[in-house]
Amino acid sequence: MAFTLPELPWAKDALSPTISAETIDYHYGKHHKAYVDNLNKFAAGTKYESMSLEDVIKASAGQPSEKKIFNNSAQVWNHTFFWNSLAPKAGGDPKGAIAGAIDKAFGSFADFKTKFSEAAIGQFGSGWAWLVKNTDGSLAIETTPNAETPFATGKRCVLTLDVWEHAYYIDYRNARPKFVEAWWTLVNWDFANKNLA
Repeated sequence: MAFTLPELPWAKDALSPTISAETIDYHYGKHHKAYVDNLNKFAAGTKYESMSLEDVIKASAGQPSEKKIFNNSAQVWNHTFFWNSLAPKAGGDPKGAIAGAIDKAFGSFADFKTKFSEAAIGQFGSGWAWLVKNTDGSLAIETTPNAETPFATGKRCVLTLDVWEHAYYIDYRNARPKFVEAWWTLVNWDFANKNLA
């Protein structure tokens, strides 16, 4: 079975002006699509071509000889998760179970927002900032470089923010902190609640 580029959960101009349609054209239409195309190319004729995307990631993680497979499969997964972490006219204070879980783990939403923003801004080079649920049920903030994903190590991802430059350079140039601050107006707390459950 071929791996496919998932549909976006909203129209490509739905996040504008925070994230422009032009950024989505490049980020989704070029970068995300390239990861899908490369994964299909590298998986062809191997054991991976008949696996689910999640199983490809788990099977190739930590295997130096499988780096091309891992990088592309994980980036397909990470980007799909990122699009779902965003929603038009979203953001604001968290609602539902995620609100209580954040208060319990970080003291308050304001403290969580500060710590998550600092992690995202401080991630050196390309990578991701994540809110994850550990196996003991606790929440934590993590950053990963490049294509790495907490999903590969058995953690449950709750939300993510892509801080590769292609995520923000068209709209914010090199001002990653401005992009991170703007991201809070798009956070999809409904998606976070589904992942927490």
